[in-house]
Amino acid sequence: MKYALGPVLWYWPQETLQAFYQAAAESQADIIYLGETVCSKRRATKSADWLAMARELAAGGKQVVLSTLALLQSSSELNELKKYVDNGEFLIEANDMGTVNMAARAGLPFVAGHALNCYNAVTLRLLLKLGMIRWCMPVELSRDWLANLLTQCEELGIRHKFEVEVLSYGHLPLAYSARCFTARAENRGKDDCQTCCIKWPQGRAVRSQEEQQVFVLNGIQTMSGYCYNLGNDLISMQGLVDIVRLSPEGKETLTMLEAYRANETGKHPLPLAAGQNCNGYWWQVAGLELVN
Repeated sequence: MKYALGPVLWYWPQETLQAFYQAAAESQADIIYLGETVCSKRRATKSADWLAMARELAAGGKQVVLSTLALLQSSSELNELKKYVDNGEFLIEANDMGTVNMAARAGLPFVAGHALNCYNAVTLRLLLKLGMIRWCMPVELSRDWLANLLTQCEELGIRHKFEVEVLSYGHLPLAYSARCFTARAENRGKDDCQTCCIKWPQGRAVRSQEEQQVFVLNGIQTMSGYCYNLGNDLISMQGLVDIVRLSPEGKETLTMLEAYRANETGKHPLPLAAGQNCNGYWWQVAGLELVN
């Protein structure tokens, strides 16, 4: 299996991002995704900065993919998106069907991101015709669902025409909204948010009345309360998954990536704690559960 670092979902200052990717350049990651996927108001790192980082990482031997917004709402966002699609150097991760359409019209290959909500083989066949070369499974799907879907792909004759990627570490992006939850929590309107999410580099916790952390708010994104971790489930991915994706939580994610590689055959299990980590979706139980 190959290992990928997904795009940073949090809003980090440009200096923090650059430091992270400088460290990532020396990491064991095979693939690195770059770009803003959550909110276009997060402009501390501009398109030219992303491309500069992409070139540096590619020069160091990493495969670089430029990730795009999952929720497009304005013409200015479309214009910015076109810059990424027309970059002429790097593969694009499409997180919105508009991006798929734009890449298809340009005759460009693309990665189908987990935000596309693709759940069956017929949809995968359609995306293949449009130029998909890799599919990242929606985060709420299970191993059984994936196995059944790939069996459908075998029947359609498309099983080996694309790579399969699974988001296996990090707070899971569960939903997107036109409203900004982080701004609302500070009694700000979305148009006057002052990008307050930069004060929350790992999001804002949402707890139940029983003090269970059920969600994390990240701008317009609602995320899982616990950190998803399939580090002890890698054996169950054999024959199904080509690429294991880790979503950056901080520089410690690079250490976690090393732990994943070391435990690929199950010889060095990770010490996971209930109430902090979960893997329920993979085993088709409640998402916040930790199945040992």
